Amino acid sequence: MADLSSKDVEKAEFAFSIYDADGSNNIDAADLGNLLRALGTNPTNATIEKLGGTKKRGEKTLSLAEFLPIYSQVKKDKEQGCYEDFVECLKLYDKQENGKMLGAELSHVLLSLGERLDDKECEAVIRDCMDKEDEDGFIPYTPFVKKLMS
Repeated sequence: MADLSSKDVEKAEFAFSIYDADGSNNIDAADLGNLLRALGTNPTNATIEKLGGTKKRGEKTLSLAEFLPIYSQVKKDKEQGCYEDFVECLKLYDKQENGKMLGAELSHVLLSLGERLDDKECEAVIRDCMDKEDEDGFIPYTPFVKKLMS
């Protein structure tokens, strides 16, 4: 891959081997998004589908040779959000400009904006990433974004 450094290729090969559950040198296309995210990218679900990812297991497999150009393309994609982008978006809900927003507003954002989560996914994200609300219902949003992106 001319676009990927040797270090990127090495990282991709290692991560690919982890998702190659049966040792066939192929991954299930349903794992494409997880693999790309494990390599530090943040592709949207629509991007993953466009690049050959599937929602159901067993529909399609990808070899390392097929995966590397996908990884290269996703690394170059400018439409991915980064930590700073997400924090800037949540600052819109920080009415007191103190680094906090209402936990209920965060739930609303997750359920209604961008690539919407369903109720179950939203509950899992909040349970795993959100700090406890203070007595007024506010949460610090920067730790939430850090946990979400890790």
